[in-house]
Amino acid sequence: MMQSLRRELSVGLVPLYETFVALVRLFGSKGHANRGLEMLAAMEKINYDIRKAWLVLVEELVKSNHLEDANKVFLKGAEGGLRATDEIYDLLIEEDCKAGDHSNALTIAYEMEAAGRMATTFHFNCLLSVQANCGIPEIAFATFENMEFGEDYMKPDTETYNWVIQAYTRAESYDRVQDVAELLGLMVEDHKRLQPNVRTHALLVECFTKYCVIREAIRHFRALKNFEGGTRVLHNEGNFGDPLSLYLRALSREGRIEELLDALEAMAKDNQPIPPRAMILSKKYRTLVSSWIEPLQEEAELGYEVDYIARYVSEGGLTGDRKRWVPRRGKAPLDPDAEGFIYSNPVETSFKQRCLEEWKIRHRKLLNHLRNEGPIALGPDASDADYIRVEERLKKIIKGPEKNVLKPKAASKMVVSELKEELEAQGLPIDGTRNVLYQRVQKARRINISRGRPLWVPPVEEEEEEVDEEVDELISRIKLEEGNTEFWKRRFLGEKLIYDNVKPTDEQNSEPGDRMDDAEIVEDDASKEVEDDEADEEETEVEVEAEQTENQERLVDRVKDKEVEAKKPLQMIGVQLLKDTDQPTTSKKSRRRSSMAAENDDDDDWFPLDLYEAFEEMRKRNIFNVDNMYTLADAWGWTWERELKNRPLRKWSQEWEVELAIKVMSKVMELGGTPTIGDCAMILRAAIKAPFPSAFLIILQTTHSLGYRFGSPLYDEIITLCLDLGELDAAIAIVADLETSGITVPDETLDKVITARQTPEIPADEAS
Repeated sequence: MMQSLRRELSVGLVPLYETFVALVRLFGSKGHANRGLEMLAAMEKINYDIRKAWLVLVEELVKSNHLEDANKVFLKGAEGGLRATDEIYDLLIEEDCKAGDHSNALTIAYEMEAAGRMATTFHFNCLLSVQANCGIPEIAFATFENMEFGEDYMKPDTETYNWVIQAYTRAESYDRVQDVAELLGLMVEDHKRLQPNVRTHALLVECFTKYCVIREAIRHFRALKNFEGGTRVLHNEGNFGDPLSLYLRALSREGRIEELLDALEAMAKDNQPIPPRAMILSKKYRTLVSSWIEPLQEEAELGYEVDYIARYVSEGGLTGDRKRWVPRRGKAPLDPDAEGFIYSNPVETSFKQRCLEEWKIRHRKLLNHLRNEGPIALGPDASDADYIRVEERLKKIIKGPEKNVLKPKAASKMVVSELKEELEAQGLPIDGTRNVLYQRVQKARRINISRGRPLWVPPVEEEEEEVDEEVDELISRIKLEEGNTEFWKRRFLGEKLIYDNVKPTDEQNSEPGDRMDDAEIVEDDASKEVEDDEADEEETEVEVEAEQTENQERLVDRVKDKEVEAKKPLQMIGVQLLKDTDQPTTSKKSRRRSSMAAENDDDDDWFPLDLYEAFEEMRKRNIFNVDNMYTLADAWGWTWERELKNRPLRKWSQEWEVELAIKVMSKVMELGGTPTIGDCAMILRAAIKAPFPSAFLIILQTTHSLGYRFGSPLYDEIITLCLDLGELDAAIAIVADLETSGITVPDETLDKVITARQTPEIPADEAS
């Protein structure tokens, strides 16, 4: 082509404009920027318009991945007064940002604005894609603020928020979760214009997981799983600490096993196999399958002695290849959490502890709601006595069982039988005189203290908690209305708590002061009983009567306190706008003073003390509009949140824990994970502790399918337990499974099963 061009020029012919453009396109596609510029210079000499050829050259250089040359050619033409098209501006800015060339992208953006075309949301997002990965999120946030307060064509969109959230989440300077929360608040405020996408939720799960705000991480994961392939986006091919693995491990560490099962099911739906890193959790050969079962961070009892030297050698201890969990100074850290939970490791909590904590939180909310609403929260037919009974019950649940640390009795005050009991429990000899036994007990205690072991105390039988079905039924009537924004809007507008299809009785229509008569009567009766008790103080029955009188007086005082509280304004949404909750209830004198102060106030900036009057005043002044009352779930259409919040809690039980453990194990195996023998042993121990004989066979079959074998003592313990519980069929099935798996069953164990099978069952009436 060049030879043909030279021949034409040598004979005095002028080539066509299209000829030059074709040559420029060819040079651009081959990455020859300088030759292309020479062609443009030749076109200028012949007085051809070079703008189109210049654009073609730039476009071809970009397509052929010669971005640096394309920038040079573009800037040289722009300095010469050539104006680019919108497509070229967009192409160059986008490609520069993809390559991480923020400087050239910004220069081209300035040239675009100088040419009369303002930067839009698209261009800012391109710049943010570079700024989000530079490790300094303040730069990205400054760009975001320019967009936030700019014109409509440059307002932030969902992708803008995604880039800034990513900048904060992956910054390595310090904890940025508060910045993300504030950014999230801005996004929710703008919910009518934009909505989050799958990447938004994945980034938020990553952020809240890394900074150990697991409750929020769970909320956004529930939103993420509604997108197809959401867990794959979260996994992100294992990059940036593998957020999916971190999330699964955080759920296990915090004992949130129902949420863990939910996550595993979402992974199964998206065909996302469980990442290997998710299974690395415990130093004690336990994974997320069992690390949430008490006792935490303890190696399971396998039924046989473990040769720790052989294990150390097999793990590479002699060659230095053995992985350690503690980061080594001057070397790459091998702790799997070093890359994940950077700022605070999640505290290890068992499933039992988590259930107890959730139980307390739930009942604390119920107690606060009951105190705010009064007896009406228990239903239209609830009395003051019901209110007090329910309140006492809720306070007892919140307090939990009394944890009195039992201390052993002084050895000098113990009799011989007690000394022998303590020694026998610790496997120590019990022969000798009392003085010998005393010295032996003292020495054993000193050794235990020096080694940090708990001192032995006689076993104490735990008292079973009495169940009052009537009080539990009253507690079940309390409705928290969590997430019900429409309900709280009506309350804010002044609607009081009423029950549908119920006619208010005279007692409900009466004011709190009208019900004081009954309390005064009770008080008079109580005072009479107190006088009688004082007269008969020397009699033996007085102690019981005095205790009853004291309880009755306490009941009267509680009624009075409750009625005083009933006169207080209700604590509802928005009450912090009106009063300081730390201040005590104002008396008539203080109200008079405050009203006088309000009258003397020049700026007339005051509110009535009555809550409903204050709300009315706010509506008159148009200070607050109920349309601005909404939650994150309302803004983003999370229909499931309200149902989950109002779902009744299930109390922890050992059987439930074993059921969940079996489900988690099977789901993990389905997703390609491999439980350890420690996992299998911990689940089996939990089933033994329950006891849960029907689960024994399932756990053993799973264990054997993985190629693991327990020791004979453990199998013997399981079979003996089944026989003691009268579960003969379960014992026979376990023996059959052991023989099928090639495990030898001791003759003593077989004799127990055969004897139990040959023993005829005695009818219940004959046995009695």
